[in-house]
Amino acid sequence: MIAQQIKSAIRDIPDFPKPGIIFKDITPILKDPQLCENIVNAFVEQLHGIRIDAIAGIESRGFLFGLTLATKLGVPFIPVRKAGKLPFTIKQKAYKLEYGTATIELHTDAFEPGQHILIHDDLLATGGTALAASELIQEMGGIVAGFSFVVGLGFLNGMERIAPVCDKVVVLAGY
Repeated sequence: MIAQQIKSAIRDIPDFPKPGIIFKDITPILKDPQLCENIVNAFVEQLHGIRIDAIAGIESRGFLFGLTLATKLGVPFIPVRKAGKLPFTIKQKAYKLEYGTATIELHTDAFEPGQHILIHDDLLATGGTALAASELIQEMGGIVAGFSFVVGLGFLNGMERIAPVCDKVVVLAGY
């Protein structure tokens, strides 16, 4: 049921951000407070029984439901930011994209070593950013508790890339 609600709300934007890409725009979901609540509740239900000490939300759309989910679970929220966006001491991770490279960063005091961190983003595509976030968290002594995504694009094989990190991956709506 939640998958169909999400799919009904998402709008496709052809040729964005470049020709040939069909962008899955989740912003219409944000106009529906009940759907937003349903999404958070679906995550809570599917993550039940998993130890989660904090949630790391990937910039920027991973902040939307990541913070709400963290609040609902009563755990801290950790922003995973693009390079140059965090004001305190940071640790960085560079990674490859299909069209270049990118760098993400975390504050060095974002969590304590040994804590179980759920990585959250709005969409799982190739899995590159989620994988880089998991590597950064592990390098800092964290344990990846799982991954959660509102939407997954199965044809881009992101699940196969992140599955070796942790067997708990929640995708609410797949394409």
